[in-house]
Amino acid sequence: MHAPTRAEDAAPISLDSFDLRSGSRLERLVFNNRLVVVVACALITIALGLLAFTKLGLNASFEKMIPRSHPYIQNYLEQRADLRGLGNSLRIVVENTDGDIYQPKYLDALKRLQDELFLTPGVDRAWMKSLWAPGVRWTEVTEEGFRGGPVMPDNYDGSPRATEQLRGNIARAGLSGSLVGNDFKSSMIVVPLLDKDPTTGQRIDYRALSHTLDKLAATYEQDASGKPTGIKVHTVGFAKLVGDLIDGLHQVALYFAIAALVAAAIIYLYTRCLRSTALVIACSLVAVVWQLGLVAGLGFELDPYSILVPFLVFAIGVSHGAQKMNGIMQDIGRGAHKLVAARFTFRRLFLAGLTALVADVVGFAVLMVIDIPVIKDLALTASIGVGVLIFTNLILLPVLLSYIGVSPAAAARSLRADNNAGASRLNAWLGHFTERKWAVRTIGAAAALLAIGFVASTHLKIGDLDPGAPELRPQSRYNRDNAYITANYSLSSDTFAVIVKTAKEGCLQYGTLVEADRLAWTLQQVPGVQTTVSLTNAVRQITAGSNEGSPKWLTIARNQDVLNYGAQQASVNNPELFNTDCSVMPVIAYLSDHRAETLDRVVAASAAFADAHSNDDRKFLLAAGSAGIEAATNIVVHKAWNEMLVLVYAAVIALCFVTFRSWRAVVVAVVPLIITSVMCEALMVCLGIGVKVATLPVIALGVGIGVDYALYLLSVQLAEQRQGATLGEAYARALRFTGKVVALVGVTLAAGVLTWALSPIKFQADMGILLAFMFIWNMVGAVLLIPALSHFLLRPRANAPASQPTPAAAPNAA
Repeated sequence: MHAPTRAEDAAPISLDSFDLRSGSRLERLVFNNRLVVVVACALITIALGLLAFTKLGLNASFEKMIPRSHPYIQNYLEQRADLRGLGNSLRIVVENTDGDIYQPKYLDALKRLQDELFLTPGVDRAWMKSLWAPGVRWTEVTEEGFRGGPVMPDNYDGSPRATEQLRGNIARAGLSGSLVGNDFKSSMIVVPLLDKDPTTGQRIDYRALSHTLDKLAATYEQDASGKPTGIKVHTVGFAKLVGDLIDGLHQVALYFAIAALVAAAIIYLYTRCLRSTALVIACSLVAVVWQLGLVAGLGFELDPYSILVPFLVFAIGVSHGAQKMNGIMQDIGRGAHKLVAARFTFRRLFLAGLTALVADVVGFAVLMVIDIPVIKDLALTASIGVGVLIFTNLILLPVLLSYIGVSPAAAARSLRADNNAGASRLNAWLGHFTERKWAVRTIGAAAALLAIGFVASTHLKIGDLDPGAPELRPQSRYNRDNAYITANYSLSSDTFAVIVKTAKEGCLQYGTLVEADRLAWTLQQVPGVQTTVSLTNAVRQITAGSNEGSPKWLTIARNQDVLNYGAQQASVNNPELFNTDCSVMPVIAYLSDHRAETLDRVVAASAAFADAHSNDDRKFLLAAGSAGIEAATNIVVHKAWNEMLVLVYAAVIALCFVTFRSWRAVVVAVVPLIITSVMCEALMVCLGIGVKVATLPVIALGVGIGVDYALYLLSVQLAEQRQGATLGEAYARALRFTGKVVALVGVTLAAGVLTWALSPIKFQADMGILLAFMFIWNMVGAVLLIPALSHFLLRPRANAPASQPTPAAAPNAA
């Protein structure tokens, strides 16, 4: 594409003196058919808007949140049918605030709640557990042998006699701390979930399920008059967490409106032109509509992670739109016709804008290497969103401005602002950074920041660093419910299961049971493990019970008949301890939390045991349970973190090299990005944010978007140097024509994402803070470090042609 050779070249004043056949083929195609472009974009906007409104859904999938190709997850999925309750399930605790669980009023409410949950779509009813579930049984040893039955007496009528019988059954079954609270003021309903509703074949709608749970809780916590009933319901589990996240995401419209108002205010304060500000905001909103329509048309849904992408698309669109508007405004201020100004601004900035947007796409696209479907969806939807900006903000916006133009007063003001004393003093002060003394100090300060940030970043952790659900605020209902359950129950919801795989009937073999028992003992020694549960526990107890309850028989007998009998009795009360043909047996560890350090210790101990003890007869496979799935996710995130950083920087370096054709210019452009990335990692450590699925995209997005600043500044600076200007002169002109816009871009992007800090969803707030930090620091680094580094790398050498280094295309940015 043709570009003016100097930053100060202005558009012709008269439309009559402008050659409509000039410019590139793309320019002529766009501006010689302006009405067609506007009508086509309007029709596309209407069509995609209707598509987004009618088809776009907001949901989440359990399987999309996990790395399906990881060996641990594959092991779980292969044995999933035999591991009910170790995947996606709800734990609903019903508390009696006015007494204990033995009050008839409480037990009646518990029964009615269980019945309603039993009929809720998506519930795996056969594996539900509660005091009223017939599968929850007690067993005792008598002189006649074993005796047992359901914990809830068949003839329970609320009488003192039936209540005492229930109290005894709970004690015999040993439910305290598992299904019954340690203080006997609450009991638990365990609700395993299916992936799809068997009646409709559709995926479970977690938001609808969460609302159903909330309505049930409200029904039992208050009577018809709104008075408390003495019953309180606490619910935790993936489905409830996602439902709460989706409910929080419906406030996105509010934050989107705030972001739009903030961006509009910043642009208007910069331009003082209402019509052009409205056009910039409108074109950015059109890009969001296109993105959502295309996402819906491709059959995708928005989820708690990809819902952030429209914010980014809008903010990026506003920043690029501001650059186009700035160029047109200055040319009109010099007296150019609005069509001529639009065409020359398109000519000057299209290639730079295209390169910057491609860099943004690269920042998103590298996320595709992460083997987590929800991140891949985010990468795809973000790439689509940034891609449509090429049409809406690089093409449609200049065309619309060629019709509407900008107000003459705003255009004149933009030229006066360039020449006022304050701007001149600021530019003169920034020009000092091209001098050796200032450059040395600036690079020294940057090196010190890099060193401090690097030391701090070494403490960056992978995974969750807080108990409960870090995706939500600590004071959220979900985290308060989780805290109650953790405090009152001995068995947490964080389960890590090692799958023991054998041939049919193999889990009944003495050798297998002994090895499983050794694994359980090994896990019990790991800090953070509360206790373990496996078939070996039940076999020990039943063996002792068969021998008058003597503790001497709390062992794993070598006699196969004794083992068979023990397993048969265990299957009555604990069918989840092994599958029907006894080829799959989980060893379940209950963890005190799911923090990264706890999971690392458990994985290390389990993997070491599996490597040492697996053979042809039995294999120890990691991992199932909520903590097992999270551990696998952490492993993938850790690997992807390093891969992503390498790929995003490799792509940005390649793109900069193609643009500038100079390794020195590439160094100047990339060094500020590296410093900002390291400082962002240090900030994550300071804020207690771990690297996980929610925060993984931040660095890639910050690098991909942050390189825009360097592209615009260096393009103009190198173009000026090629024409013979000194470094100081070239940088001063770059500041004059793009410096203000670069600062505006940084502030606009930061202001747009900083509104996320208001979100009730903590990971959204974290991402907003981190991205705002990166946008501001990338902008500051570009303005201060580019001239300092240029002093050593981009000054013309003695006796060297002034045209070196030469960019591939040096688009002007008036």
